[in-house]
Amino acid sequence: MSYQAGQFQPAIRVADLLQHITQMKCGQGYGFKEEYEGLTEGQAAPWETAKKDDNRNKNRYGNIIAYDHTRVRLQLLDGDPHSDYINANYIDVIRLGFFFFLFFFSQGYHRPRHYIATQGPMQETVRDFWRMIWQENSGSIVMVTNLVEVGRVKCVRYWPDETEVYGDVKVTLIETEPLAEYVIRTFTVQKKGHHEIREIRQFHFTSWPDHGVPCYATGLLGFVRQVKFLNPPDAGPIVAHCSAGAGRTGCFIAVDIMLDMAENEGVVDIFNCIRELRSQRVNMVQTEEQYVFVHDAILEACLCGNTAIPVCEFRAIYYNISRLDPQTNSSQIKDEFQTLNIVTPRVRPEDCSVGLLPRNHDKNRSMDVLSVDRCLPFLISVDGESSNYINAALMDAITSTESHKQPAAFIVTQHPLPNTVADFWRLVFDYNCSSIVMLNEMDAAQLCMQYWPEKSSCCYGPIQVEFISADIDEDIINRIFRICNMARPQDGYRLVQHFQFIGWPAYRDTPLSKRSILQLVRRLAKWQEQYDGGDGRTVVHCLTGGGRSGTFCAICSISEMIQQQNIVDVFHTVKTLRNNKSNMVETMEQYKFCYEVALEALSAF
Repeated sequence: MSYQAGQFQPAIRVADLLQHITQMKCGQGYGFKEEYEGLTEGQAAPWETAKKDDNRNKNRYGNIIAYDHTRVRLQLLDGDPHSDYINANYIDVIRLGFFFFLFFFSQGYHRPRHYIATQGPMQETVRDFWRMIWQENSGSIVMVTNLVEVGRVKCVRYWPDETEVYGDVKVTLIETEPLAEYVIRTFTVQKKGHHEIREIRQFHFTSWPDHGVPCYATGLLGFVRQVKFLNPPDAGPIVAHCSAGAGRTGCFIAVDIMLDMAENEGVVDIFNCIRELRSQRVNMVQTEEQYVFVHDAILEACLCGNTAIPVCEFRAIYYNISRLDPQTNSSQIKDEFQTLNIVTPRVRPEDCSVGLLPRNHDKNRSMDVLSVDRCLPFLISVDGESSNYINAALMDAITSTESHKQPAAFIVTQHPLPNTVADFWRLVFDYNCSSIVMLNEMDAAQLCMQYWPEKSSCCYGPIQVEFISADIDEDIINRIFRICNMARPQDGYRLVQHFQFIGWPAYRDTPLSKRSILQLVRRLAKWQEQYDGGDGRTVVHCLTGGGRSGTFCAICSISEMIQQQNIVDVFHTVKTLRNNKSNMVETMEQYKFCYEVALEALSAF
């Protein structure tokens, strides 16, 4: 198929991308709608092989099948003339048009067949899938779907718990690394009759919602960069799939290509990139919503950059980026924080409609500090006529180690008001919370009263809270409570540890000691693992559920990131928290403190 350079849309300079996207979104996004409709929809090339009767049962969807000219041809099996077909297409970067041709060759970026876009394996095609992985010498599998979504099977589980033989390919799972928004699984693969054993990584992005696109691109950008970083340079094509191998798969590939283009050339050409992806596999980037999302993802990447710092380089880089420029009286960390404030989502009144309901006004300390509706933990246990609202937010963990397996490991909230103490304990019970972290001082003038019993038991609404023990160690008061729902005693009781951190005076933006806040992080992780194997959530609160709570959540995530990924990425951590609650880590001092605690943590290794 021929390519006519610049037929529809010119490339956009990175410096002009924000203005371009803002203009395209005017008038209810008419610019994007018009541009997307300029892409070829549906079949654009012959697919005769895919339509043959012997191959129809190898296609998950009848309208998303492999074009003949780019299809992956498997080596024929003896006695089966149709065994060369799999619903998969090569995506050849150097075919992406004249402009791309010049760009990629000028960068030494000759990547023929760099990707394979394919459907999620079906029961009938799992063996063919692993035949393809071996034949193409692929080192990475990218999975952008969950196995079941909205009650429908999107992809079969094509990998083993331990070891499984698929046809003549033996696959052994050797490691599973769960992160907050994706999982990395490492396999060894060996073909019958071959001595060679290969290592394959599967990158499974688990946070794409059942409908639409992710609210923010932060998680996907981190995912794309991780795939790029870990993919072996001498490996064959990256095999990418969702369910059909078109929409989400196309988004992943387009974002990956455009990140390289933006970094190396200073321009992006998203329209023509997707146009040419569609010439190699049908309907790549399948909806207008996905098309806009690719633009938003590239914009976020260009505005924020790649802020991950390898642990081995952190000390030197930290001193460099924290050094003040005497002429501007600024530093790279200050500039980074200003960028963070620019890209933090602006919360609109309609985003917080539940907290703004008149019946919920008296449950908020401040009407300026509300949680967005999509992050609210609605209360489940019944308490008379009380509503199911509490001013709190489910926060994504940036990492997800054994100590925090929940996708929303933290729940951030305000210090309970006198009229919301029962709601607070309902929250702890309803969301299986095994820990409470208190970061503010009690202050009667601000209605910050004690909300737990002292050496007795007390009922707060339907929740009975029984004091078990207490001790103090430097800046941490530890209390253990036993809680149960008196309306449902058959549900049993739970143990909850309450960590009251007393090393953070009200007059300070940051704690007095980096060592003591790290001690709190370690105590929390130890309790989580000892008590419930890491399955419980942690409620974190300060006065309003803002800067202090966000700083603590960020430090927890950064500490896990150091241990699990050998990197420090303060910007990405805080940006992810702010995607759910915009006042996380409120001040420059708190942001810099996160860096300082990371340095302290590394000094302890």
